Amino acid sequence: MSMLVAKPGALSTLQDLGRFGYQRMGVVVGGAMDATSHRAANLLVGNRESEATLEITLIGPGLVFTETTLIAICGANLSPRVGERELPLGRPVLLRAGSRLDFGRRQSGCRAYLAVRGGFDVVPVMDSKSTYLRGGFGGFQGRALRKGDEVPTGRADAEGWYPRLGRMLRQGDEPFCAAARCFIEIAAGDIDTPQPIRVVRGQQWEALADNARTQFVSAPFRITPESDRMGFRLQGPKLDLQRPIEMISEAVAFGTVQLPPDGNAIILMADRQTTGGYPKIANVAGADLPLLAQMMPHQYLSFAAISLDDAQRLYLAREQEMRALARAVDEERSLR
Repeated sequence: MSMLVAKPGALSTLQDLGRFGYQRMGVVVGGAMDATSHRAANLLVGNRESEATLEITLIGPGLVFTETTLIAICGANLSPRVGERELPLGRPVLLRAGSRLDFGRRQSGCRAYLAVRGGFDVVPVMDSKSTYLRGGFGGFQGRALRKGDEVPTGRADAEGWYPRLGRMLRQGDEPFCAAARCFIEIAAGDIDTPQPIRVVRGQQWEALADNARTQFVSAPFRITPESDRMGFRLQGPKLDLQRPIEMISEAVAFGTVQLPPDGNAIILMADRQTTGGYPKIANVAGADLPLLAQMMPHQYLSFAAISLDDAQRLYLAREQEMRALARAVDEERSLR
């Protein structure tokens, strides 16, 4: 089984939950920017949550599936369609063999995640199928998809996973059939309205000048065009320290907010470096990382400080949503 790339899109790469255990060697974690959408898409097609999905950024590809395939798309709404028929998000979709999936105008969000039942049959590198573009390894030949690529997919019982969908596809002549309900939606805000991002104060929070602390949680910041999977560079009030700090490089994480000497904060993202020597003034709450990952250059955000306990409660609530999704999938599979 395979997926043929008729059009590559702006940036389409295979990503899983990341490459853990190799940071001490300088290898970045990487993985999906929006792990919640990635996990949800895998759950909808019966994959392990850690299986690779196709991360699609802003402008989607054109993809042809050689055999009947069960797919799900979660995250950004990039107007997916098969022929002239709109393909629904956040639910399992059974595609007829030979169907071509295309994407159109961006309606919300920045990154969509396409999961196929059986996953993508590529060789893991250091225990991960994630693509690391700067290193040129992982994923499909260590790069973004190109026109003419034939990406192998795992063999799986596409028609039998959701018996009702399989029956509907066999009895009808439509190019695909989908579950009646949407299982999950990821909110993506308006580009001109500052989106609130919750943060926990970082190790060097107290090193900020008093006015900088006030500005950090009250002023809007714009994501600059120099932002990418490694980090979001912000433009807003210049944040000053009480005095210069000389730091030894320390470990950093997804969502760490660093403050370089120029006073313009950087939020470290999925392809962040393994260590950093800038002051860590805050850390984005894990529950808000998916929302942040769906933002794009020129969009505005604001910060709201919360406690570590609150951040942990939000994280546990998100995990409960994932478990509820898994139960809903089991219920859908029982329909005949």
